[in-house]
Amino acid sequence: MIRAPAVVPGALGIALGIAAPACGGAPPPPPAPAVSARPVTRAPVADEPDDDVVVRADKGHVEPAAVEAGLAPHRDALTGCYTQRVGRRRWLGGRLTLRGEVAADGQIERVLLATSDLGAWPVEKCVLDTARTVSFGTPVSGAAEVVLPLEFSLCQHTAGGCATRGLAAIWDEDASSRAVGVQLAKLDACCKAGPVPEDVRITLYVGARGRVASVGFASDASALDDGWAGCAEKAALAWRLPDPRGQVAKLAVRYRPR
Repeated sequence: MIRAPAVVPGALGIALGIAAPACGGAPPPPPAPAVSARPVTRAPVADEPDDDVVVRADKGHVEPAAVEAGLAPHRDALTGCYTQRVGRRRWLGGRLTLRGEVAADGQIERVLLATSDLGAWPVEKCVLDTARTVSFGTPVSGAAEVVLPLEFSLCQHTAGGCATRGLAAIWDEDASSRAVGVQLAKLDACCKAGPVPEDVRITLYVGARGRVASVGFASDASALDDGWAGCAEKAALAWRLPDPRGQVAKLAVRYRPR
């Protein structure tokens, strides 16, 4: 049985910004992920911690240095999850948050893809599989939880920030719900492929003629079973949505909300 940790320790941010190559040139090697040394607790704190301050929860925690050391051997793999799968889909990008439960003996009991608006299950699955192999060592003072935000993007950086060329148009919640409609119920058949998670955020990209070009999942309530997610991905890729007419549109809906 998976035991829930009794404490939420610091959250450490990882930025995986991938710059797009210049026209006609070979892509530059992706930069190594940068791990922020600023921990953040879910409990309110009086002041924002300094960069070198470790915020301790009331029980177990993992030191920032231990998180950085644990992630170091896996940085290239995490970056490769995206760069090896994005292809020409310059519109594919987003943020995700992993939540790892670390037992008192240092074993990672489970990793949840708590949030994601990336919309690419092959990338998300690769990140999950990689995260499950990370070791942070023995937590201080008992079982702990490590929260890891990551961001993936493929864009051309300009003086004004990331260029908008190639980015997807965002549909709001109402437009997304109307677009998917009753097709969402087709995912119910995937219960035969694996345990069905609760409160799943489904992020999709839709392109020419309303075809779904990519889909991804996240749930802070349940682990995403590979069998279920694979079935759900296949089902969603067969949906037909309103044609965004010359654009790629990005939308999100909830499945089995709490």
